[in-house]
Amino acid sequence: MHPVGRRGFNQGLVATSLSAVAAGTAVTPAQAAEKVLRVAMTAGDIPLTTGQASQGSEGIRFMGITAYDALVNWDLSRSDVAATIRPGLAESWAVDPENTRRWTFHLRQGVTFHDGSGFTADAVVWNLDKLIRRDSAQYDQGQATQAATWTGVIGGYRAIDPFTVQIETKIPDANLPYEMSSIFMSSPKRWEEMGRDWSKVAEHPSGTGPWMVTKVVPRERVEFARNAAYWDPNRIPKCDRLVIRPIPDAVTRISALLTGQVDWVEAPAPDTIGQLKQAGMQIVLNRYPHIWPYLYSCLPDSPFRDVRVRQAMNLAIDRDGLCTMLGGGTALPAKGIVPQGHPWFGKPSFDVRYDPDAARALLKEAGYGPGKPCAVTFLISTAGSGQMQPLPMNEAIKESLEDVGFAVTLQAMDWEALRARRRAGAAAPENKGAHALNNSLGAADPTAIIQDSWSKMVPPAGVDWGWFKDEEADALAEQASVEFDPVKQTALLARLHARIVDQAIWAFVVHDLNPRALSPRLKGFVQAQSWLQDLTPVDIVS
Repeated sequence: MHPVGRRGFNQGLVATSLSAVAAGTAVTPAQAAEKVLRVAMTAGDIPLTTGQASQGSEGIRFMGITAYDALVNWDLSRSDVAATIRPGLAESWAVDPENTRRWTFHLRQGVTFHDGSGFTADAVVWNLDKLIRRDSAQYDQGQATQAATWTGVIGGYRAIDPFTVQIETKIPDANLPYEMSSIFMSSPKRWEEMGRDWSKVAEHPSGTGPWMVTKVVPRERVEFARNAAYWDPNRIPKCDRLVIRPIPDAVTRISALLTGQVDWVEAPAPDTIGQLKQAGMQIVLNRYPHIWPYLYSCLPDSPFRDVRVRQAMNLAIDRDGLCTMLGGGTALPAKGIVPQGHPWFGKPSFDVRYDPDAARALLKEAGYGPGKPCAVTFLISTAGSGQMQPLPMNEAIKESLEDVGFAVTLQAMDWEALRARRRAGAAAPENKGAHALNNSLGAADPTAIIQDSWSKMVPPAGVDWGWFKDEEADALAEQASVEFDPVKQTALLARLHARIVDQAIWAFVVHDLNPRALSPRLKGFVQAQSWLQDLTPVDIVS
């Protein structure tokens, strides 16, 4: 076994790099009576503020569900069960039994945007136009790009009355409510007030969420104020203000927490967890549907077109060693997209494990050997939402792969740049020569398993980044997408997941346990079994 755990972080650096976080974080005497929650993200920039947040799920967590709502929201109030969807701006929804492409959403009445304008069915149509209709005045390519995964299935929509919207899908889609949970509603009035200029709206956005954006400083911070008039009294924030800061460097984030410049840190460096605990910080962990994988290219020029090579890489990865390296029990070895024991796991015949001898044998069978290594190039990020500790993790995996007969080249880039490469798909010109992409992904709802494996779901429609195609997987994905009975759909998803594990559609590495470090001053946080988290119950005590 490789001594993967020897690769760590320099704790001596924790006391340095403070200049990057000093500005805009201190609470002045005039603000002393206010409760200001200060959060350090892993992203390198603030998320897009206009509605459809950038920076992946971290952007949705700290901008999408803070300043905005969707027709369908996630219930993030419990830590003991997997998060589920619940009514948001729509109080209820139903599919037409006579036409399963047609859904009706009944909207919540009395909701207002932060600018005071009312939320109605016309606002829903306006927001869908901004993401789908290129000929609409409010169409915004930046937001449309972020939302493409969820809007691709929508074929039409209309307002039936002021508080009823009808949405038709291009094909029957049992999972539309899940997809609608990621389409956020921004104010048409604010867009008009800002001269129909989205760049100006970005400085003064208006949603319906529990937090209102008050100040935007690009690449530095976003400030929010508590929305005391929020429509859900159970989610009115306990704190008066919220400050979100992008701090991609793990050491700098920890420095900011230990010196009192922030109260909350995403993805603390593993080697600092002991130090943080000694300093009285809260280390919060929980299971959630999330996988840290490599998405394979299955195009003709990729070695991973051969299932033997895909399986060989899975057998070459020392997952237990990686989990030891990550420290603090912050990850679990992965044997598929979802963990063993999950209702969708199924009964795959291929056992994802660490077996370097078996990996060498498969590579030899595929035509590789000591004189002919399997040369592969991986696209990776330097930091980012859900990426855990990507640089040391990728270096450790590279070493393990080269030990069995791979020759690995790592191409590192900013997280948002990597997300753009993922959205483009392996066949895009910018991805020529790339054989895998290291992009963490959530699996909270059925669309994840379906879009990962169905050849109809190549980008931008879904997450079949590498153009994987398998007749059995396609048939199961298609059946699962139109199965409206949850029990039957679960059974189909279990069969589909078993098939894609057997085909080693990805290199399944670890499941993140979503670690974060919180100041002892913070109380009330409930870590949901979700990549999204609710900041509204968090309080600050003296």
